[in-house]
Amino acid sequence: MARLPKSADAGDRYRMFWRWHLYAGLFVAPFLVILAVTGAVYLFNDELDDALYPQLRFAPAPWSERVALAAMIDTAEAGVDDATATRIDVPSDRTRSARVHLATVEGDTRVAFVDPGSGTLLGTLVPARTLVGIADRLHGSLMLGSFGRYMMELAACWAVLLIVSGLYLGWPSDGRRAWRALLPDLRARGRAFWTSLHTAVGLWVALLVLFLIFTGLPWAAFWGGWIRGGAELIGEGYPPVYRRYAAVDAPTVGSDFNDVPWTLQQAPLPSVSPDTHHGHHAPPAAQSGTPRAWTPDGLERAIAHVRSAGTQDDLRVFLPADARGALMAYTYPDRPQGQITWHFDRDGALLVSAGFADYGRMAQTIELGVQLHMGNYFGRANQLVMLAACIGVVGLAVSGLVMWWRRRPAGRLGAPRTARPTPTRVLLGLIVATALLLPLLAASMVVVFVIDRWLRPRIPALRWLD
Repeated sequence: MARLPKSADAGDRYRMFWRWHLYAGLFVAPFLVILAVTGAVYLFNDELDDALYPQLRFAPAPWSERVALAAMIDTAEAGVDDATATRIDVPSDRTRSARVHLATVEGDTRVAFVDPGSGTLLGTLVPARTLVGIADRLHGSLMLGSFGRYMMELAACWAVLLIVSGLYLGWPSDGRRAWRALLPDLRARGRAFWTSLHTAVGLWVALLVLFLIFTGLPWAAFWGGWIRGGAELIGEGYPPVYRRYAAVDAPTVGSDFNDVPWTLQQAPLPSVSPDTHHGHHAPPAAQSGTPRAWTPDGLERAIAHVRSAGTQDDLRVFLPADARGALMAYTYPDRPQGQITWHFDRDGALLVSAGFADYGRMAQTIELGVQLHMGNYFGRANQLVMLAACIGVVGLAVSGLVMWWRRRPAGRLGAPRTARPTPTRVLLGLIVATALLLPLLAASMVVVFVIDRWLRPRIPALRWLD
């Protein structure tokens, strides 16, 4: 490592951090590699989809006037048996196709691509089966549903411990030679080379990876709900205009529609009438001939209202599931300051509108972080910086595992041991402090602490952890 402890107490503290760093690394490394690889794919999701499906994502020829949205929806529904449109994406780029999202009786989602100029169907695909779709599902849940979401969140929390302990272990003690730690020693051989590589890469990307973790955690199952609840409690979450629709059994924007801004996930979904009391309504199973809860003229009036307000960005337009719901349209530009959401009744009359300026400060901060996390805010430069972090994570995982494998005793984990047990009050103090920021990490640390301190010495089957 980059520095040597100078006293017995410092040595014990150093080995304690090293032990927890090893525990965290062996648990987290596979998850971090998955997060890094899938994250790198998703950073370039539009570029990859354009390259893989140009015949679907681009119109055959640039269009000047588009056909009616309802006609495009009719075409899309006709192209997929027993499908119901739930959303249409209206492009601003006149070389692009429109995308109609369809719910099918099998329960999956398909996207139909329609030429806005002629109204013809260009083709369909299942997003979950594309490269970007697979990467997205692996990134969020390992394709294991709720269990996978919690596992990925737990791994992300332990990655924070991994990085903080790694910074403690690798931070140069000699300030005059600190710059040397930032570069791997290419003349070294064996484990010394891997150690210098691991330290250098870690010092370069540690803070960036911490940023990626904390800007990704708002979408996590436990931490996301925890921070969202705190934001709503202090009035720093979704815009106050939505509170007029709040009721015990009121549906939320995120429960009825997918792929909406983080801030609006738990905002009460406006009903056509603010006085209408309604419970949750999930999108119904697609059935041929089911009456629509929106009108073609209302849909066009809604879009005309948005355009007349000066918004020329791409639009995502969500179609209500039943007559009680409202049309929802929103822009999702690379810079969240341009986010605006509108809700209309079936005839296109405006019910609610809210933009970034209406969000609470905490919600604004998180929306900014999300766009930086996804590589959108600063364009290509943002993508390349985040890609470098992803490559660095893979390099850290590989070099760390090589270092451990080379030094571990045969048949044992090789975790460093302190000369004296770390005082319980010190470890519990660290866990309590951690609980204020990452409750899931603190709870799991207690479990590991109990196993390491009391069960490992007493159960022969656990002696390999030494």
